[in-house]
Amino acid sequence: MKKILVTGGCGYIGSHTIVDLIENGYEVISIDNNSRSSSDILTGVESITGTQVKNYVVDLCNYDDTKQVFKENPDIVGIIHFAAYKSVGESVGNPLMYFDNNLASLVNILKCTEEFNISNFVFSSSCTVYGNPDEIPVTESTPQKPGESPYGITKQMGEQIITETIKVDNIQTILLRYFNPVGAHPSILIGETPIGKPANLVPAITQTAIGKLPAMQVHGNDYPTRDGSCLRDYIHICDIAHAHTLALNYLIDKKNKTNCTVFNLGTGNGYTVLEVIKTFEKVTGQRLNYTIGPRRNGDVVAIYANRDKATKELGWNPQYTLEDMMHTAWQWELKLKNELN
Repeated sequence: MKKILVTGGCGYIGSHTIVDLIENGYEVISIDNNSRSSSDILTGVESITGTQVKNYVVDLCNYDDTKQVFKENPDIVGIIHFAAYKSVGESVGNPLMYFDNNLASLVNILKCTEEFNISNFVFSSSCTVYGNPDEIPVTESTPQKPGESPYGITKQMGEQIITETIKVDNIQTILLRYFNPVGAHPSILIGETPIGKPANLVPAITQTAIGKLPAMQVHGNDYPTRDGSCLRDYIHICDIAHAHTLALNYLIDKKNKTNCTVFNLGTGNGYTVLEVIKTFEKVTGQRLNYTIGPRRNGDVVAIYANRDKATKELGWNPQYTLEDMMHTAWQWELKLKNELN
């Protein structure tokens, strides 16, 4: 079994990707300092897969501690790098924290990739690298506009760090620019568990519906979209997770034509915030208590993906609908409530 290192493996996308990797024959270890996650999620991973995954509680900003993990695991053949802070709003309020954490951790993991001769590297990027695009849907060659938030800028800079590094190192890389992952594993054994007040739309919806939050706010209804709210491409977390397995296969099987390939990961459908709320209400029968507030700094007006390249080259086809996303997200929220009672 080929051993894969997943950084941020106790996080939302990381944990679902670990499940998909194991189900496709990989051995997995994780690095996660649990500053924004809990190792408890790996219990759910074990329940789904029957496999216990080792997590190293290491801060990737500490090079010596990070290097020690590689010393203990000389047989790593590939890395998927998720570990990063990811809140747009928080990054606007504390940009230096985002630059420090997201970029220093990437530099350290690349140093180890180089030192230990690991040739397959998948980077968790984001559609935020496109900024406010002139045209949608965006393709991988859509010109990048200035990042709308420090978070988005760290993803742009992260891609630049990687592309400059691989000019002098034999590292084969894939940059996965994904859009808005939502939902939970259909087993409802793992899902999204934001710490503190959720910064993303769907957990805000489910936590409001369950009563954790008294109400939620839609950030603006005067954008140039169908109903005035921001428009995004929402994609089920399991579809995102499987794309990472396909990306690793692509690198390991040496199908990449260059040493850095970019793929958009989105459904190709754009939904507004208000449309997502209406879909949630329809699927669950829950009426949501929400208000319309002012625009939020750092938000892009509208963006969704052209996914043709990922479909053609990776063989990736999303399987879940927006209704599926809302259903699994709600079932996960109900599970969390039952565990507290």
